[in-house]
Amino acid sequence: MVPLVAAYDVREKVWNPPMPLLFQRGIGSEHRAFTPTAIRKLLINALAATGLTNAESEALSFSPHDFRRIFVTDAIMNGLPPHIAQVICGHKSIDTTIGYKAVYPAETIEAHRAFTARRRASRPGEEYRIPTEEEWDAFLAHFEKRKVSIGTCARAFGSPCIHEHACVRCSLLRPDPAQRARLAEIRDNLIARITEAEQEGWLGEIEGLQVSLASAEEKLAQLDAEQARQRQVIDLGMSRFSQIATRISTARGPSS
Repeated sequence: MVPLVAAYDVREKVWNPPMPLLFQRGIGSEHRAFTPTAIRKLLINALAATGLTNAESEALSFSPHDFRRIFVTDAIMNGLPPHIAQVICGHKSIDTTIGYKAVYPAETIEAHRAFTARRRASRPGEEYRIPTEEEWDAFLAHFEKRKVSIGTCARAFGSPCIHEHACVRCSLLRPDPAQRARLAEIRDNLIARITEAEQEGWLGEIEGLQVSLASAEEKLAQLDAEQARQRQVIDLGMSRFSQIATRISTARGPSS
């Protein structure tokens, strides 16, 4: 049990409320917190006693703040949530705390494997079994059946057709540019059928035909816009060969 100790903040010039400070010592019958200066002197003395030096043969020198990266890295790697480490360090933004966290390649791989294992453990085991021949054939057949006369159906595996195979109306249809003539023929046929329905008074037919016509015209517009985009030439500002040749000949001057 770490005793609660009140400490004076030399920067804010205030006394902090009693807290379980890690750096404290007993003086007589009471506990007092180490001051930042005292901790820095202890570090200097400890390093001097070790005789350790850096790459330039200079004596090592640490400050208490240098150990924040070690603390945050070790704490998070051992399960402390980052937002709790943020509170301990007194950071206003969790991005500052994460900046102290060192990330190693091995740690990334192990964390991803652990995450995958936890996800699999929380899901039904039958989702990870080997599919039967019938299930595999049904999966492949889904992609084979996505091909229709005017393009490709993009609906997800196992989902029903919401338009009862009225592909012209479906927003998931990806029209094939090679089938533009067929799509235009469908558009013209719909116009003719609307005209006939209006002449015969088949009012129940007109509304549905108009929805199909609007969808067909929208898909034709999509094809035209895509073709226009592919034909569009972007000027990169590069000189033509004739311009380059002219500049070269001018720089060399007239031949003798």
